[in-house]
Amino acid sequence: MDRDEKKRLRDRIGESLDVSGTRLTDDEARRLSDFLDEYDNKYRGRSRSRTTSHTGWSSDGKFIRKETFTDTFTDEPGIRQDYEYHDDDGQHGASSREVTDARGILNWLRDNP
Repeated sequence: MDRDEKKRLRDRIGESLDVSGTRLTDDEARRLSDFLDEYDNKYRGRSRSRTTSHTGWSSDGKFIRKETFTDTFTDEPGIRQDYEYHDDDGQHGASSREVTDARGILNWLRDNP
């Protein structure tokens, strides 16, 4: 890919995702371009959850923690990642974050083939 083509591709990606401070290889730029091209049909509105359970230790002793991770593709290109946990001793919590940067999307695509 020549320099001008890569700049045009990066500018196109930058219309939907934050690319500031992100260095992209030719393959990464193509992968993000494909992601954006397929977003409406393959990703938008879809959600995926994963639940795990494990034991841990605290000052009160052993507990079992159930964790739920949910990735939801938002209306605009991006991913809302929700995390929730419940311990058998009554503790619980939740957090949420939005991934709208190019590197974050690439990392998600790498980790979720």
